[in-house]
Amino acid sequence: MTRILAIDTSTDACSVALLSGDSVQALLEHAPRRHNQLLLGMLRELLPDGPSGLDAVAYGCGPGSFTGLRITASAVQGICFAAQLPALPVSTLASQVQTAIRLGFAAEGSWVLSTLDAHIGELYWALFEVVDARPRAVSADSACDPEALTISGDQPLIAVGSGLNYQNAIPAQLQSRFTRTCPELEPCAEDLLPLAQRALAAGEIQSADAVCPVYVRDEIRWKKLAEQGPRS
Repeated sequence: MTRILAIDTSTDACSVALLSGDSVQALLEHAPRRHNQLLLGMLRELLPDGPSGLDAVAYGCGPGSFTGLRITASAVQGICFAAQLPALPVSTLASQVQTAIRLGFAAEGSWVLSTLDAHIGELYWALFEVVDARPRAVSADSACDPEALTISGDQPLIAVGSGLNYQNAIPAQLQSRFTRTCPELEPCAEDLLPLAQRALAAGEIQSADAVCPVYVRDEIRWKKLAEQGPRS
């Protein structure tokens, strides 16, 4: 029986989930700037006996809140290092599309523009196609001004996520392709799990010291464990 722990604190939501065979337990709380206060308690509730018996730890690796991504990466590194577990990084933009699939907002063959508010007048975005009930990346995770967002082609798009806070600034030609918009959608740990299962089966794993948030912007960089120097 496969057991995977998932953690995501990339947005205002703090969420954890546990896959045990075919069963999923999930906890989620909207708590801006309180992730540090909540995460350990949520993990204890989900894993009262600790991480023993887990096969891997999945995490929302970004893009997203700089602070939130650091909190997740630190927690995942600690758990994986202590319990000698592999980590499974999952794009927050991809997991958000998986949420749209789970909730019925996107179906097989849909093209989904997944966005997040970068909170500095920019948005994070990536384009996905739903194939075999999973998001298939059509573009890389990127950041841009909403006015500069362009997507080639003419296929209809479902647009999801908090980056739609800037929808009025997105070029009208692109907006005309939106058949549905879901600005309230957000990444959550539960929807990391299907993508993490696929990664685990494919052997796409990380060691604890390789856990690293994806910030998209080049000027922001997380130091991996080997680069962080001696611990006090």
